[in-house]
Amino acid sequence: MFTGIVEAIGRVERITSKTVAIRASIIIDGLKLGDSIAVNGTCLTVKDINKASFAVNVVPETLRLTNLGSLKIGDHVNLERPLPVNGRLDGHLVQGHVDGKGIIECITHDTNALTININASSSIMRYIVRKGFVTVDGVSLTVVNCDDTGFSVTIIPYTKDNTVFYLRQTGDIVNLEVDIIAKYLERLVENDQL
Repeated sequence: MFTGIVEAIGRVERITSKTVAIRASIIIDGLKLGDSIAVNGTCLTVKDINKASFAVNVVPETLRLTNLGSLKIGDHVNLERPLPVNGRLDGHLVQGHVDGKGIIECITHDTNALTININASSSIMRYIVRKGFVTVDGVSLTVVNCDDTGFSVTIIPYTKDNTVFYLRQTGDIVNLEVDIIAKYLERLVENDQL
C-alpha cells in the first residue's frame, strides 16, 4: 500500500525487455530484494540492488497499461516505498495498480502553481469526481474539475519541484490510478449488495 506522496525522483539507467534499472540515492536506504516500490505509481518488485541503483521486473501487462513501456535511458521517474504499518497516511490509499493512462492536454501557470488538464478514457472518468482524488504518475492529487473526457489538478510548488511534474509537457502520457473505494462501491451496487 502506498500514499501517493513521492519520496524521490530516480533516473532510468538501463532498460531490457524484462527489467528497468533506476539510479536513486535517497530511496536505496533500507530497500531489500523482493520489496515493492512504486515507479511512476506502478507497484513493482525489486529484483536487484546496489549502492546507487535498483532494478525491477517488468512484464508485458505492465508495459501495455502504463507509461513505463515508453521510458528511455535518462528519463526521470517518481519513486515511493510502501507505507509501513505504523506510518502516517499523508496522501490517500494507493495500491500501485495503475488503471490506465491519460494524456496531458494543457499546462497552465497559475501564479506559483500549475493547473494540468488530463484527458482520460471513459473507463477512468467514471471514477473521477470533483474534489475527489486521483493518482497521477504516483502522486496523490485532488481533482479540481472534471467532465466526461478529462479532469484538471493543481500542482503546488513543492510537488512541482520534487516530482517529475517539473518535466511534464503537453502531450505527455501519465499513469492514472483511481480511488479503490469507488471501484468496490460500483461493484457492490452492480450486484445489489448495498
